[in-house]
Amino acid sequence: MNKSDTNGKKRLSNALYAVKSYFSVQANVLIVIFAVLLLVLTVYPMYSVIRSALTVGRMEAMNYNSLLHAGLKDGDLTLVHFRALLSSDVRFWKPLWNSLRMSAYASVIAILVGGTFAFLITRTDIRFKKFFSSVFIFPYIMPSWTLALVWKNVFANSRVGTGVIGMLESLTGLCVPNWVVYGIFPCALVMGIHYAPFAYILIGGTLRNMDANLEEAATILRAGRGRILRKITLPIVMPALFSTVLLVFSSTMASYAVPVFVGSPGNFFVLSTQLSQIYKASQIRGQAYVMTLVLILFGVMLLGINQWFTGKRKSFTTVTGKSGQVSYIKLGKANVWIASALAVVLFLIAIFPIISFALESMCEVQGDYSTLTLKYWLSREDIGGFAVNAGHGILFNSMIWSALWGSIRLSLIVSLIVGTCGILIGYAVARKRGTRIAGLVSGLAFFPYLVPSMAFGAIFLAVSTRLTFLRGTLLLLVIVGSIKYLPFASRSGTNSMMQLSGEIEEAAVIVGASWPKRMLRILFPIQKSSFISGYLLPFISCMRELSLFVLLTTSGTLITTLLAYFDEKAVTQMSNGINLLIVIIVLLVNFTINKLTGASIDKGVGGN
Repeated sequence: MNKSDTNGKKRLSNALYAVKSYFSVQANVLIVIFAVLLLVLTVYPMYSVIRSALTVGRMEAMNYNSLLHAGLKDGDLTLVHFRALLSSDVRFWKPLWNSLRMSAYASVIAILVGGTFAFLITRTDIRFKKFFSSVFIFPYIMPSWTLALVWKNVFANSRVGTGVIGMLESLTGLCVPNWVVYGIFPCALVMGIHYAPFAYILIGGTLRNMDANLEEAATILRAGRGRILRKITLPIVMPALFSTVLLVFSSTMASYAVPVFVGSPGNFFVLSTQLSQIYKASQIRGQAYVMTLVLILFGVMLLGINQWFTGKRKSFTTVTGKSGQVSYIKLGKANVWIASALAVVLFLIAIFPIISFALESMCEVQGDYSTLTLKYWLSREDIGGFAVNAGHGILFNSMIWSALWGSIRLSLIVSLIVGTCGILIGYAVARKRGTRIAGLVSGLAFFPYLVPSMAFGAIFLAVSTRLTFLRGTLLLLVIVGSIKYLPFASRSGTNSMMQLSGEIEEAAVIVGASWPKRMLRILFPIQKSSFISGYLLPFISCMRELSLFVLLTTSGTLITTLLAYFDEKAVTQMSNGINLLIVIIVLLVNFTINKLTGASIDKGVGGN
């Protein structure tokens, strides 16, 4: 054997030993597995969307050939989808303008409502702080369309839409204008109130942690309260304000349920509702994928703006080693009046929706509370008088219970996958921090957050057109839900693992504890609260999700899609009853989270 052969075998042996040594470490195995999985589950779907936007199917080719005399064939690469969509005011430019306006208005409302609550809770001596802080989170815990349905229940009248009457007309005879019931005004208001807790949490956290010396120094210099707010408080909370605006703006841009319930009946269409309608038209379906790319582009662009803004200013330091004592503003005699006003607002946005759903689900005639009946809950016979077969009463309706079980089953599976993967990704990234592969996995795990829910569903719709075995299956919904809800679980898992010193695990290794035993007996118990939240929070999100799944499944598969179907068919008693079930389940699960983890979403803002 010559020297070159010997050297070659030696290099091969060294390479094999290096590979074996690398994969003998559990963190290395996990980081490679998740790098491959996330690359497949993010890159391939994006490729499918781009390909679908650049090619035509048989029905699309026939449509474009008849309209444009294009001479296209099935599978041809073309920009015809882009040209057709971008040249249409009705299908693209007007919905885009509506989406931008709605998102901007919702952002302003969220800042005003959430910021006001945050300031009152953290900077004043207002009464009942703990109660206000806990209840104010309800609008976000509940599904986004909750307030939209309440809005319809209250303001619907005989002159608008379907002609049914709401609570206001029933009790007072007053009919509000069309723009109050349907259109941009209720859409922006509902979305703003739904996301106001974001502003409350972000701004409240900043205000609570702000060094009191800053305001004390200004007070000593005899600066007025208004000047202190403008020159000190507002600049300090600016990063939180900006993050809230971008978060609310991007989330509202992708909203589907609220524009469907209180927008579409008034001919107010946005990108997300147009995306759904275009997809249903098989002859122009490629335009739906172009619109998906537009929504993704907006998400990435907004994140880039946020990164640029926070990177432009090198320090947002507000917490120092000096005074941490907050000097509360004394409200004096106004305390009772302001607290009463907050209580009324919280009742309207958090408590009244539950009462409204219960009452409307029992009205024989919508809005007429003299016709209350339990038949829509207890009837064992088919409920007639509708344009759709609603089946039996809610408690005995097999279609409703089947859809509810479908949502619970999907949520359980997704939460188990997401929670477990979040812990494992957190472990791998924490142990391999500073390496390129750790950065890759962390970035890929966060990528789904950048993609709006409706667009994310459309991405995997494109995948299912090529992988037909996935189309319409529970597996497709599980994959989509697991990837979409992974960012928060992975970030939570990473942050939790970063807090744990490596010496803890090293000590267990020395005494011979296996990796599974180290995870289950040592690491998991230490950060139990964070890890349990990583399982339960995806469950809540999945139970109330509509935008993500509406393109991927039929109306009777999940309880949220069934609710949307009943509302579309004006079966208001059933849709209100179903929404009441969803709200109760979500609130019960959230209560369970608090009891199991000892934490609350508003903890640290001022509610404790």
